[in-house]
Amino acid sequence: MGADHSIPTFTAMADLASARVGGRAITASDDFFAPKSNLVKPEPAVFAPGRFTPNGKWMDGWESRRRRTPGHDWCVIRLGMRGRVRGVDVDTSYFTGNHPSHCSLDALDTTRAVTRVVTGAEEGTPWTEILPRSALRGDTHNYFVIDGEAEGRSWTHLRLNIYPDGGVARLRAYGDAVVDWSRITRRRQAVDLADIRLGGLVLGASDMHFGAKDNMIMPGRAVNMGDGWETRRRRGPGYDWAIIRLGTSGMLTKIEIDTNHFKGNYPDSASVEGCFAPGAAIPALGSVDWFEILPQTKLKPHHRHFFARQIRSDGLVSHVRLNIFPDGGVSRFRVHGIPAPA
Repeated sequence: MGADHSIPTFTAMADLASARVGGRAITASDDFFAPKSNLVKPEPAVFAPGRFTPNGKWMDGWESRRRRTPGHDWCVIRLGMRGRVRGVDVDTSYFTGNHPSHCSLDALDTTRAVTRVVTGAEEGTPWTEILPRSALRGDTHNYFVIDGEAEGRSWTHLRLNIYPDGGVARLRAYGDAVVDWSRITRRRQAVDLADIRLGGLVLGASDMHFGAKDNMIMPGRAVNMGDGWETRRRRGPGYDWAIIRLGTSGMLTKIEIDTNHFKGNYPDSASVEGCFAPGAAIPALGSVDWFEILPQTKLKPHHRHFFARQIRSDGLVSHVRLNIFPDGGVSRFRVHGIPAPA
């Protein structure tokens, strides 16, 4: 199988392996030159000319030593979210003469601790191959679609195999988080339906010149101004917006708009609309009936805003649209609600 080097549509999905959602590289055959933990770092890889460690050149990725015996190297990643993997990016940025020639990918679905017995490079059970041995190019994003029977199954762990050795900057595993909503709905308690860990996804935004749209639904509060959604300065009429598909439909109880770190560039005001169109993608949302959830309301800089009494919807909502007037930055956006019965 050959890698796709254009940007595929599956990159708009959640990165199930990202450290931001709890992804972790738990063990590897070797990480002599650069630690396995770099594989799941959320930020893009960087290069530092002239920087060295006691073992050699510092690299922002996972890099094994030159193999002098038969076999190949591997690394096991525990996904931050159990889910269906639709596509992967085996990113070899800045690895040129030291990248692997090929890779493959195995997957595992388990609630038990993964021990050394099942983390080695042996083929077969309990691992399932989801990407056959495939050629890699250096210093580039190598995209692979995961298709066939494996695409519809859910996984908790991935094993990246590299042949025979070398360096990989990042592993992105794009797909759908799979959530046991029947367990959650039995509690009849409000949860953040927009949380990426519960299947929330920002389907689209009018602009994200300074900050990615997905930052708004990440866990925790933003660490700095770059850890939010921020649009460029609007010089014409109109306003900016983002559309979020909730992890499941629900009755909304509270909305949070956090402008943490945005002081001279926060939106003047914001409003929220909703619709009930379960599973709908962006093209279909143009013809649905949107209704007001939160009227246009003034915002403050560097402030955590909560709205409960102001919510005007008492029906089921599957998608929300956050409108900001006229532009600016929002660090986090939470949509609390009681999930509809599964």
